This record gives sequence, C-alpha cells and structure tokens, in this order.
Amino acid sequence: MINGSTLSLKKLQSLIMLKNFHHFQEALEKRKEEGVLRVLQPKSEGIDFYSNDYLGLARNKELQNLLLKKIIKNPQLLSGSTGSRLISGNSLTAIETENFIAKEHNYSSALLFSSGYNANLALFSTLPTRDDTIIVDEKIHRSVHDACKMSYAKKLKFKHNNLEDLEQILKRQNGNCYVAIESIYSMDGDFAPIQEIAEITEKYNAYLIVDEAHAIGVFGYGLVEKYQLQDKILATVVTFGKALGAHGAAILTNDIMKSYLINFASSFIYTTSAQDIQWMSIKTGYEFLKIKNELSIKLQENIKIFHQQNLKTPSSENSPIQAIIIPDNHQLRTLKQTLLDKGYLTYAVFSPTVKQGTERLRICLHSFNTEEEIIGLTKIIKNFI
Repeated sequence: MINGSTLSLKKLQSLIMLKNFHHFQEALEKRKEEGVLRVLQPKSEGIDFYSNDYLGLARNKELQNLLLKKIIKNPQLLSGSTGSRLISGNSLTAIETENFIAKEHNYSSALLFSSGYNANLALFSTLPTRDDTIIVDEKIHRSVHDACKMSYAKKLKFKHNNLEDLEQILKRQNGNCYVAIESIYSMDGDFAPIQEIAEITEKYNAYLIVDEAHAIGVFGYGLVEKYQLQDKILATVVTFGKALGAHGAAILTNDIMKSYLINFASSFIYTTSAQDIQWMSIKTGYEFLKIKNELSIKLQENIKIFHQQNLKTPSSENSPIQAIIIPDNHQLRTLKQTLLDKGYLTYAVFSPTVKQGTERLRICLHSFNTEEEIIGLTKIIKNFI
C-alpha cells in the first residue's frame, strides 16, 4: 500500500511537472517543426568556413608553444582566480595586460571582461540613466539589446548604417544620448561608416560606443585605431575570441569611465575573474600579431579570391564575413547539408535570428584557407543557386 501510494505520488508529481513545462515544450516543438531547433553538437571535421578564427591563431602551433613555455615557467597561471577582481581575484597579470592593451590602442585605460557579451552588458546597463537615450543600429549585436533591457534608459533604433536617420533621431532627443554601432557587422559582414558617425555624434554631443569584435586583428587593432578616432569615442569594445584566438574582451576608455564601471557595472563586480592564463593568452596574442603581419595579408588575398568567383553578397569587399542570401529556411538547410556532405563547414542563419526573407549562409574566410578550397566552396554554391 505504501509502495502504491509512493508510485501514485510520483506519477502525480510527473503530471504536474509536465503541465508546468507545457509552454516551454510547445515552443521547442514549434522550432523543431520549423527546422530551426538549436542543439549542441560536437565540433565537426571538415574545411573551416564557419569559425571566427580569421587568422588561424586558435590552431597556430607556434603560438601554442609560446604559451606552453610561459605555463611551464609559471604553472600558477593555470590556477583559479578565487574570486571577483574586487575581492581576491585581481592579479598582476590582469593589471599588466590591461595597461598593455590600453597603450597598444592609444587609450588611457582598459578594463578586462570574461567575454564581449559581459563587456556590453556592463556598458549599456550601467552608463545610461533613466533620463538618457540609447540609439542603436538596427543590426547591432544581441548582447547590446539584452543590456538595454537592464537599463532604465529609452532605446531607439536607427536604420542600418543610415547617417541621415541617425541624425534625425539625435535631433529630437533631450538629455544624454549613447549611440551603439559595430565597426564590422557579424551577420552582414559590412562596415559601419564609422568616421561619419563619429562626426555626427560629436556634433550632437552624443556618446559613441563601438564594438570592434570582428575588426581587431583582421584590420590591425581595429577601425577606431586605424582612423585615430579614440578622442571621439566614449568606449571601444575589443574581443579576443575571434582573430586573436583566445577568449575574453576589454573595454577601452578613459580613466573616469573605467573607475565608474568598476564601481557600478554588475557584470564586472559580481563575476569571478578569469584565470591568469586567459589574460596571458590575450597579451601573447597581441605580441604574436606584431611579428606575423603576413597572416592578415594572406586573409585579404583569400577574401579577394572569394570575390573573384562573382557570388552576390551584401558584405563589404574586404570583410572576412561574407553572407550569401538564401531567402528560405528549407532551401538554406539543404545548401548547408550539401556543403557539409562535401566536407565544407559553413553556418546557416535562419529566421527568426534574421528577418524572414533575409536568411543567409554565413561564410567566414581565414588566412589558412587555400585557393582550391575557396573555389570548391563557391562552385557548389553557384550550382545550387
């Protein structure tokens, strides 16, 4: 009788649990039916046209050996940080890396974060106040949108890379305005007119924040440094999990903003610091790039080879990200699988991640891709579309 009661109770609990999770299950089933359900998969074997490892530093044996030597010399680099940087997690390695990065980018200060996502959360949830306005490019990274939800400020969007629309919005605002752009956009692979935007934000006394995630390493230290716009920009976000082959991010800014973020940014204050090996990997990546300029040159050569194949793309000519619009989820899925069957690894971006009708195959070009691989990839795509 006791066993029967126990079984009945467990069955009842299971039914209650299923009922409580019913709406979650429905949402997942809908995605599955539409063929856009996300699942974690082991890393595939094949020709890499989908990773953000633009310069091949994540697989570079020479760089790995440099890091290994530093670890052997100082095994403490592998130890946990033990806490947030405001308690026990700060270190000389973190401080030296921040000072090094700031100097390299011609900024007075840099503040390290465990990821670019956390860096954007810090900026947009902390700096704008209730009476302020955040104006974002409509194609800005999701992390900025999420950060804006954590802010009391009003958020507005301007049309992608549209200078006139941005200026019209700025004209109508009162109070402080923060304008958020990417220097290279991760979905379309196109450049922001960063110099012109900097002029407009300066004209209206607005604060400009630039995410350089896909520019650093590919174009030296990014487009802000290339055009020497440091004094026109409140903060630049540089991330290290792409062309630098490491992990983490830094906010480049002035001393006052750094101190303000340390005091008020929740995603900095309440996060356990990364291990010192992460900060050392970043610094070593910078040092390695200085002596390996040929990697970015080879990348640009490969981008040129890709464009010589005459595929239609909205992406900028020199961008390592090249989007091929396939405005149908089913057709796009078929193309991706066809490429996979031939050994080519690409990334398909389905709606609703992008607007319906703008679904695309996102191709990432690298310094290590061969001409034969690039031509083989584009030949399959041309035959398909």
